[in-house]
Amino acid sequence: MKFAISTLGLPGMPIAEVARLLADAGYQGVELRAHPEEPVHPGIAMRERAAAAAQFADHGIEILAVAGYARVAQPLLPGELAELIRLAHDLGAQYVRVFPGGDGTPAADGTAAQQLREAARLAADNNVGVLLETHDSHRTGAATAALLDRVGEPSIGALWDVMHTWLGGETPAESFAALAPHLGYTQIKDIASAEDTTPLPLGTGVLPLSTCLSLLPPDGWVCWEYEKRWYPRAAPLPGLLAAGRKHAERLTAAT
Repeated sequence: MKFAISTLGLPGMPIAEVARLLADAGYQGVELRAHPEEPVHPGIAMRERAAAAAQFADHGIEILAVAGYARVAQPLLPGELAELIRLAHDLGAQYVRVFPGGDGTPAADGTAAQQLREAARLAADNNVGVLLETHDSHRTGAATAALLDRVGEPSIGALWDVMHTWLGGETPAESFAALAPHLGYTQIKDIASAEDTTPLPLGTGVLPLSTCLSLLPPDGWVCWEYEKRWYPRAAPLPGLLAAGRKHAERLTAAT
């Protein structure tokens, strides 16, 4: 198993510092939050893209994904998804993350399927996969898989956020069975309860992480998404990084 960190847990931190922290803590990859608040987003120039890619490469860190905020069940801005795909390509990232962002209606699902199909060729041509996260209107594996089955394009897949499928009432086995044909990688995290989703150190909350990890392929990617950006009072992530990786590795070794 290979382990990555989302920069959502390191809001606004310079690339050089992120790369150093992850390398020192033994992570192999990073999921970059592609938002104007952050150092890497679609508005940066090619020179800045190359510099970011080089800084991570110098520390042996693979850029796993560009975590975008496109909501495909709503009309996208012109070029919105294409810009994320090109950013991922320029950085050497494997994936672009998108959200559903719909209202659960057939019309919204139709919009999502159409926009994902339209992006599929560009994604394939750029050697990038577009992953729909289990989130908001499609938080379960079943709902996400049903939409992706409708899309039917190999460059369009799924990102399994284990918190959202758990909150949606699925067991890990149900979520994985639905998502496995489409799965790009998996986001893990820990929380106190369904009512309190403040991020916690891995292994100190209620999410069934051991069961989730036991289902994954041994060569897959797991990304710890510690949502510090949305919970300012949560403990700072840098001091938790090494212990989090070791905990995830213990769970993986135990399966």
